[in-house]
Amino acid sequence: MFSPSQEEHCAPNKEPVKYGELVVLGYNGSLPNGDRGRRKSRFALYKRPKANGVKPSTVHVISTPQASKAISCKGQHSISYTLSRNQTVVVEYTHDKDTDMFQVGRSTESPIDFVVTDTISGTQNNDETQITQSTISRFACRIVCDRSAPYTARIFAAGFDSSKNIFLGEKAAKWKNPDGHMDGLTTNGVLVMHPKGGFTEESKPGVWREISVCGDVYTLRETRSAQQRGKLVENETNVLQDGSLIDLCGATLLWRTADGLFHAPTQKHIEALRQEINAARPQCPVGLNTLAFPSINRKDVVEEKQPWAYLSCGHVHGYHNWGHRSDTEANERECPMCRTVGPYVPLWLGCEAGFYVDAGPPTHAFTPCGHVCSEKSAKYWSQIPLPHGTHAFHAACPFCATQLSGEHNCIKLIFQGPID
Repeated sequence: MFSPSQEEHCAPNKEPVKYGELVVLGYNGSLPNGDRGRRKSRFALYKRPKANGVKPSTVHVISTPQASKAISCKGQHSISYTLSRNQTVVVEYTHDKDTDMFQVGRSTESPIDFVVTDTISGTQNNDETQITQSTISRFACRIVCDRSAPYTARIFAAGFDSSKNIFLGEKAAKWKNPDGHMDGLTTNGVLVMHPKGGFTEESKPGVWREISVCGDVYTLRETRSAQQRGKLVENETNVLQDGSLIDLCGATLLWRTADGLFHAPTQKHIEALRQEINAARPQCPVGLNTLAFPSINRKDVVEEKQPWAYLSCGHVHGYHNWGHRSDTEANERECPMCRTVGPYVPLWLGCEAGFYVDAGPPTHAFTPCGHVCSEKSAKYWSQIPLPHGTHAFHAACPFCATQLSGEHNCIKLIFQGPID
């Protein structure tokens, strides 16, 4: 019998092992200007040809900056904890043949595998709101995957820079644990939420926690960059589960395991659902014209046959220019079917398959953005408090990052079939 690793080396045509995928919230299948290189809306983690993981080895306590520089320049990975002007603890890391390391951050330097920029919510996606200073760390976090089954993935705050160093300065929160090992937090922190019940129709939101540089789990600080760390949560780990959310203070990522993706709907499935809705020829109950969801690659241009909906009642119409209640509330309209007043918006199909918790038909729309997905998916995301800024949390549409509103954050759509 071969061991799995021998089998992999003996079968050059065999597909590489996939650990999972990171999907950035707020993008409906691709970045606004298209996915390019290491900047994209989703990133797949595959088993590397050669292990590049590292594990802690030697600890040095140093009293001069020159000596700490000498150690961090040895070409070995290291983490430096500056305790005071004349004391630094440097933890050297050595090669780990059993793990693969992937790094995520804002930097475009080569150690970063997945380049992430601040997500601007769909409602503000114009030039005026371009963020001047990002709150995402240049070397935000690292994900370490076991090279042997079950391919466990773990998350750690901070990533190694081009000189293979993680540097926690005097002002960073850091401490010595009872067992003697050093640990710390990054400036704005890396938050993680594991859903209860996995990423399924039955899932419920979990509790947001902060992950330390060494991968321990803590309760949240008072604000993102407070000096005082939260309390250690001893019965929780940094192991990523299917549906775990990772917040980097400016962008939130969803982790999908390879097994989770295997059972999840695909882009093809969503396209089939789109065609099925269009084949039923839904009609505008007023204009009686046939409506159709535009194809996935036309997902940003409002088309003539585009379905529109009144988000207070869910009635689906074609576009019309009447029903305005006042000049001030440009988007408040009265539904001609039931007289309910509320936002009137074009409907968009949620194209990013990774955000669906089930393969159900697209029957519900998020309010106020009008992205459409399955009922279970809409209800799941409607109740998740996503970090916003340095201490706020609110539910947001996973497809465009718009803050949700309305009675339940989403609405069941009422389509009218053809009359003939």
